[in-house]
Amino acid sequence: MRKYLQVTSVYLRSELVWRTDTFMTMVFSITKIIFAYLLWGAIFAGKSQIGGFTLQGMLSYYIISSFLAQLDKSAKVSLELNTSIRNGTFSKYMVMPIRLQTYFLSMELGSIIFYLGFDLVSTLVWIVVFRIQFVFTSDPIMIAAAVLMIVIGLYFMLQLNIYLGILSLRYQEIGTFLMIKNNLIALVTGGIVPLILFPQSVLRVFQYLPFYYVTYLPSMLLTGNCESEVYRGILIIAIWAIVFRVLNEFVYQKYRIQFDGAGI
Repeated sequence: MRKYLQVTSVYLRSELVWRTDTFMTMVFSITKIIFAYLLWGAIFAGKSQIGGFTLQGMLSYYIISSFLAQLDKSAKVSLELNTSIRNGTFSKYMVMPIRLQTYFLSMELGSIIFYLGFDLVSTLVWIVVFRIQFVFTSDPIMIAAAVLMIVIGLYFMLQLNIYLGILSLRYQEIGTFLMIKNNLIALVTGGIVPLILFPQSVLRVFQYLPFYYVTYLPSMLLTGNCESEVYRGILIIAIWAIVFRVLNEFVYQKYRIQFDGAGI
């Protein structure tokens, strides 16, 4: 356990070096909120509600979903695995006395802890700047359930990116897989528009996908919506996380013997 805590500590300190990345992350979250403010302000002109949202509720949703999206730093895991495999440096993960998935979990935790404070501060600042009447549930059970779903969702995203990275042991190029993942996540997590605005037939399909429960449903729960979906949501995202955890172990054990340490 101590060695993994050391990994978390190292990556937490290393984030302090990349100040430009930190600044750009905050700018990106601010840009998204500004975009939502301008877009939905125009759409709501003369309307009191759209899809069950008031303007303040919609802006609150975007602030929360943007905050949650910024917490997920697992995309760099697949890139790290891909780069180390192609450059022939992946051997370090095979010889170190660590479990691959736990190592990257510790790395991800260090990044999340670092960015959590910055994301929270930028979120609070923009609530004040735009004078948003922030909509947030007062139900402690829903808050606790949403937090649990967020944690499991972050763990699932880590497992997904580990899986995509491990595929570099089998395929020379995983860029296509990463592109499909990024485009799918942008749509199905509700980062572009709240999924409740989609047709019900499409929404029912999304509800079987794990991405629905990574950002969208926790954001809805924290704004006091979709409370009837909470327990099913926790179960579904937990199942997906377990499936990918097992899948990663299987794929890694199967393909790691093909790595010759020379890169691609």
